[in-house]
Amino acid sequence: MNGKIKIAAFLLVFAFCAFKPFKKVTTIYLIGDSTVANYQLEPDYMEKRHPLFGWGQAFQPFFNQSSIREVKNLIKTDSVIVDDRAKGGRSTRTFFQEGRWREVYERLKKGDLVMIQFGHNDAAVDKTERYVNIEGYKEFLRLYVNQTKEKGATPILLTPVNRNYPWKDGKLTNVHGEYPNAVKEIAKELNVKLIDLTQLSIDAFTAKGQEYVTKNYFMNFDKGLYKAYPDGQKDNTHFQKAGAEAVAQLVFNAMKGL
Repeated sequence: MNGKIKIAAFLLVFAFCAFKPFKKVTTIYLIGDSTVANYQLEPDYMEKRHPLFGWGQAFQPFFNQSSIREVKNLIKTDSVIVDDRAKGGRSTRTFFQEGRWREVYERLKKGDLVMIQFGHNDAAVDKTERYVNIEGYKEFLRLYVNQTKEKGATPILLTPVNRNYPWKDGKLTNVHGEYPNAVKEIAKELNVKLIDLTQLSIDAFTAKGQEYVTKNYFMNFDKGLYKAYPDGQKDNTHFQKAGAEAVAQLVFNAMKGL
């Protein structure tokens, strides 16, 4: 009888282990502008956008079961989904006004991450439909941070990734004025995790050199190479795949130290 009980108990434990559910999924929401966006979500990507890549488009592969352990300080589950909500041309204000933040906020759950990178369009003084001055920029960052915290999720502020200019004496320098400092001030004020992607990208691009990053990282190429750009392209803001992957690597590496 005792033997039968032991066998039954063993089978019960085995069944429990066999059908034990996975831990909950952590969703990493990315909100920001064109440098973060996933263009493969758009229809006819190969015909209309390729080889354009946002760094968010290259982010999901960094979260396999092995690498998730490297960011266990932030992620407590065994599975991650990167939900890239970034959109080209958006500033902190227009992202909110268009209801894009509301769609994220309504889905947020405890333990999720929200990574926030704006600045390229906020600083566009000549484009009034996008422009947000420094104080307005900080106010919208406060909104995103505080509402993320309300849901029990973790906000992470990122200073804007640098453009491929201006270069001086072989070194890339900050193109974003006071916007990166504004992000740092909000991170300190609200005690929020910060990734200084402006400086990280400046350092990484400088190490590679202007000629290399211009040709391999940014959207600079001759005519006739891609269907979407029959006349070629000269764009030192947006990335090709290699550039997006390099920036995504910078972000992931920075997450390890948060």
